Amino acid sequence: MTLLGQQPPPPPQGPGVFPPFPAPPVEGRGRRLGLGLGLGAGVLVLVCGAGVAAAAGLTRVMSSALNEQAEVVVGDYLEALRDREWSQAYDQLCPQAKQQETEAQFTSRVSTEEAITSWDVGTVELVQLSAPVTVTYADGDRADLRAYLGQNRQTGGFEVCRVEE
Repeated sequence: MTLLGQQPPPPPQGPGVFPPFPAPPVEGRGRRLGLGLGLGAGVLVLVCGAGVAAAAGLTRVMSSALNEQAEVVVGDYLEALRDREWSQAYDQLCPQAKQQETEAQFTSRVSTEEAITSWDVGTVELVQLSAPVTVTYADGDRADLRAYLGQNRQTGGFEVCRVEE
């Protein structure tokens, strides 16, 4: 006899006897766990990979758009200089450049410079917000210049602030 008058449980029955409760299945548990973890890792890689691809694509598109805009703005400015339309070239300058130089001073300065006949605008450098420009003068000489850009606060577009060697 045990404490409190209870009988100990009877000993287990012999082989071939079913337990009073079903045993949890053990076969396939590792495979299901591995499959679940594998699928989870695959989804994670897919989502992260898509995010990285989207960021790279956005960066490339933005860079291309900035280069295109800079090429147009610098090209329009140099075209006005080439065509000797000083007022139109002055109008394309950023406000900081206009504060440093009146239109008359600008016209006096650029009208004495050698005429530019063609140009090629390179890739925008975002740190300095500038673009390299290779120009060809009327006498055939070539020069590497740098066009410094500003951003118009109202339109968000680029404006030429200065072009220098």
